[in-house]
Formats: sequence, structure tokens, C-alpha cells
Amino acid sequence: MVKYIAYCRKSTDEADRQLLSIEAQISELKEFAKRENLEVVDFFTEAKTAKKPGREKFEQMLKLIEKGEANGILSWHADRLARNSVDGGKIIYLLDTGKLQSLKFPTLWFENTPQGKFMLSIAFGQSKYYIDNLSENVKRGIRQKLRNGVYPNKAPIGYLNELRKRSIEVDPQTERLVRKAFSLFATGKYTFVDIDKFFFEHGIKSSTNKYLRMDKIRCMLKSPFYYGVFDFAGETYQGTHKPLISKTLFDKCQEIIKRKSKTHINHKDEFWFLGLAKCKECHSTITAEKHFKFYPKTRGKVRYDYYRCGKKHGYCSQKYVSGGEFEKQIREILWTHSLHELNARKMLNWLHADEIQERQSGETKISLFKSQLFNVEQKLDRLLTGYLDQVIETSEYQTVKKKLIEEKTNFEEQISSFEKNQFAWVELVRDFINSALSAHKIARAKNNGEELPFFAKKVGSNYFLSGGRLEFVPLRGFNALAAPAPAASAPLSIHDLRRGRDLNSR
Repeated sequence: MVKYIAYCRKSTDEADRQLLSIEAQISELKEFAKRENLEVVDFFTEAKTAKKPGREKFEQMLKLIEKGEANGILSWHADRLARNSVDGGKIIYLLDTGKLQSLKFPTLWFENTPQGKFMLSIAFGQSKYYIDNLSENVKRGIRQKLRNGVYPNKAPIGYLNELRKRSIEVDPQTERLVRKAFSLFATGKYTFVDIDKFFFEHGIKSSTNKYLRMDKIRCMLKSPFYYGVFDFAGETYQGTHKPLISKTLFDKCQEIIKRKSKTHINHKDEFWFLGLAKCKECHSTITAEKHFKFYPKTRGKVRYDYYRCGKKHGYCSQKYVSGGEFEKQIREILWTHSLHELNARKMLNWLHADEIQERQSGETKISLFKSQLFNVEQKLDRLLTGYLDQVIETSEYQTVKKKLIEEKTNFEEQISSFEKNQFAWVELVRDFINSALSAHKIARAKNNGEELPFFAKKVGSNYFLSGGRLEFVPLRGFNALAAPAPAASAPLSIHDLRRGRDLNSR
């Protein structure tokens, strides 16, 4: 016996107000089910548009049908189920697979046959056409309103929507208060909070009888609607509504808003090494500050930077470090964890030679794998020929075929994996050498402080400041460069690097 799930939907943005409510749909479906002797196992109701996929209750219903807990859907009309091609396609696919056996509607006939599914697809298509046409009509109406100079949204404070005239008119109860609010703000003595309090005291409140939101006050004072124009979709239109204030008063308010706006300074652009290290004692971030000293006879006004613990976690005994000392320590770190140009060139030559040798070895291995793969494919062909000639029994054919296909798949995976990962380590080592070479050049260059923190993060991590000294953990590979023998005079062997092919790509 077919088990039905009843689905009722009413969209809040339906243009046709004559559509049945959810309660009415439930009553209709219950009477229909009783009359047709249908077993309804559950009711799903949803107040959401079907213009696009993503209805939670609808998806939940389809999952129950896929699990076999129900195999029929009862709904008032096909457009309650879908108004888009994706959801309609899901319904028809469930019918094709047999998981959905029946659809029942009080308003139209459906039978699970090719003709019935064809008529259902037409019904879904008509529902989608209705929505598409409705959307186009709404957009056309908005464009006409804009041509007529009528704001197509809800009227702001001080105005009201005149539904009979389909226009925006001045609200006699609030227009005086809006004018007064602009005049008060233009004096520069009142803030957004003061304007909000002014409205609240005179009865202009939120829907919950509380103060208006600050962003609503800010938008009101920045809206050109009040002097006769409005912006919509990035374009400015001359409105036909009555202005409440003059353009002069509006411009004065904009100057006040601009002056009151806070300008946030990105201190990372001002101090190079912010965000690089933390305090080792209290784990607060390292902050920076600048001081100026005036040398009247020589250099004039000179700036000095200092880095210190931000002390966000209470008392900390760590003292400040001068910007020059901070930069000096980072250059030392880069220098001791870098490669000289000559050593880098030697290592790149070794890497290239090693790459050629491994490429030749790899080509040999891939050729061997392909030869073995070819043999397996030939065996499959011969097996199929023997089976078609009725030389081999079906059971034996299936057993041998399964084994050969597994071997074929295994060889294909080995070839693919070998071709993809054969030289991955080469790129990692090459990137490492180039990074170590760049660190050497950056550490030696002058007037390039903004580049130092970027390369410091390539060399190591977990930077901490303790006792005026920077401590850190070198990344894999760079720790070997800082061995007792300097990198500039005793370069690493490429085979030492290859033993750790998981070198950090930086």
C-alpha cells in the first residue's frame, strides 16, 4: 500500500492573494485523503518561496522517500511542490527510480506513466513560467516607478506610502521632527545618539517600542531623499516627492558626519615588525611606539621606534627594544639561515643533475608499468574472445575477469601516482634553495626593512622576545643552514636535503 506524505506550502511573497492558506490546504488534503482512502503518514508545512532550491521541509520529505519510509506525495497543486527546474527534476527522478510511486492532487490528475510524467513536467514548467513572468513584471513595474520619479521601496521616516495613489507622501505627524533633527545635527553639537534620543522622546520608536538602531539614524542623515533625490541600484533619480530640507542643510550635515567619523590608522604600515613576535614572559603581543628628538644643528627632527610587550595579561618585567636593534637581530637571523649565491648555484646544479638521473629511472619504471598494463589488457581481450566463443564458462569468466580488472586498476593507479609525485620533492627543494638565497640577499641589502618580516616568517616561526633578544623555531631545512659550519663556506649536500622530502615549501 502506498504511504503518502502531505506537503503544504504558502509563500509570503505570492502575488495571488487568493491562494489557499496552509490551514486551508491541510483541511482540503485531509478531506481528499479520506474521500480517496489514502494513508497519510505525515504532514509537512512550509512558509517559503519555491522560486529557488533550498526549502528545508521539502528536502526533508524527499530524504524520507529516498529511505523508503514513504512512497507517495499528497499536495494541493503541483506548483506547491516546485516552481524551479531543480526541485521539479528531483520529483520526476524519484518517479523514474521507483522510490516515489504516486502523486495525488485534489486540483489535477496524475498517473505514474510516461504520459503522466510528461504532463507533470508541463505543470512544473508552467509553475516556473509563472514565477519568471511575475519576476519580470515586478522588475518592469519598478523601472516604470523609477522613470516616474517614485521611490520603489518603503518610505523613510518623515514620509509614508500612499497605497491608493501608489506614491510617497509627507507624513504630517513626523515631518516637523525630521526637519528639526537635521537642523540640530547641522549645528555640530549633537551626535547620532542625541538624535536617537530626540526621536524617542517625541514618539518615534522601533517596532518593539525601543530606541531606533544607530545605523538607521546614520542612514537617515546621509540620505539625499530628504532634499528631493534618491539612489537606487547605483543610479541617482530625481524624485517627485516633496523635499523636507534644503540641499544646503543636507550638505552641512554631511560635513559634520565626515568630521565626526573616526579615521583608523593601520599601524602595521607604520611599524614594520608588528605581528611578528610575542612576549615570552606573558605571551602578550609585541606593540610599537614612536618618539621624536630634535637636533637643531644637525639632523633636525628624527624619529625613533621602540618595540615592547603590550602587557595585555598583567604585569610583565620585559623592557623595550629599539627599532634598530630589532631590525639588526632579524637581519642576523636571515643571514645565519641563508645561502650564499655560489653555494646556492652549486646546489641547484646538483639538484638538476639528480633530477635528470631520477627522470631516467622514472621513465624506466613507468615503461615497465605500462608494459605490464598492456599484458593485462591483452589477457582481458583473449578472455573475452574465449567467453564469446563459449570456450570458457560464465562463472570462470567472471572470476578471472574480476582479478584482471583489479590488476589493471592497480597498474593504472601506480602509473598515475608515479607521474604525479615523481618530482614533487624537486620543486620543494628548489623552492627551499631559492628562499634561502633570497634571505641572504635581503639580509645584506639596505633600506628594505619592510621586506624583513616577510622573509623572517619564511625562515622560522613562533618568534618570542625575551630579555631584548628574539627567539624562534627554524623551519625544516633552515635549521641545518645554521649549523656550526657557516652556510656561505660549507654548503649542504643535496642528499642531506633529500632525506627530508617533507621540507616546508616555503
